Amino acid sequence: MDRLRTWARTGLLLALLTVLGLVSLGWNLLAVPLYPLLPVERGRAVGRAVIAWCYRAFWALASLAGMLKIESSVLDRFRDEAGLIIVANHPSMLDALILVARLPRSACIMKAELMKNLFLGAGARLARYIRNDSARGMIRLTVQDLRRGGQLVIFPEGTRTTVRPVNPFRPGVTLIAKLADVPIQTVFIDTDSPYLGKGWPIWKLPPLPMVFTVRLGERFAPSPDPHALLRTLEDYFVANLQAPRRPGRCA
Repeated sequence: MDRLRTWARTGLLLALLTVLGLVSLGWNLLAVPLYPLLPVERGRAVGRAVIAWCYRAFWALASLAGMLKIESSVLDRFRDEAGLIIVANHPSMLDALILVARLPRSACIMKAELMKNLFLGAGARLARYIRNDSARGMIRLTVQDLRRGGQLVIFPEGTRTTVRPVNPFRPGVTLIAKLADVPIQTVFIDTDSPYLGKGWPIWKLPPLPMVFTVRLGERFAPSPDPHALLRTLEDYFVANLQAPRRPGRCA
């Protein structure tokens, strides 16, 4: 019986991920003609809003199916705020989806090859997500976007967490804050679910329900010394990230 339940849940998880993939594919096919048709500002707004809506719909379905519980409503206070960098820890591949779902103004920095991905590329281009072809170009595009009133979701660890509580922070985010003259809002993602952490395959069922809780940290003003601010940010995350535990149940 337990094995049957496990297989049923695994099938449900894969079905939900398939639905997300099909929705993403459909939107990206539609985004192809929209990219040249819509003005840049309109395309950016529409592209980001649709991506956020798709992710929120996916989380709603997964929650109804009993697969996971997410408490991220604290992010809603930043929903319409222009010119903001959201910095978070990175325990799972799901992190960006969780944050972007609540932040329809936000952009992410993407690997350049993903811009050619059938399921992601056209929608990301329409939303004017940031390519990471080169560090200089990435910083220039990100600063321009923030000055236009966009938001940036970024994980300064650079990859999913492998060294608890956080990997060493990589430079860039504090320099972007300085050049764009925008604040950095810290966000903590609490979970003890191993799903889609470093080395966890997408098809392997984790303990259910997966629970993710987002809590807000302090806001940091841009600094004339970005290196010192980066060290301060890393120390702040180390001091405030709790040891892996099962977050409280969501309301």
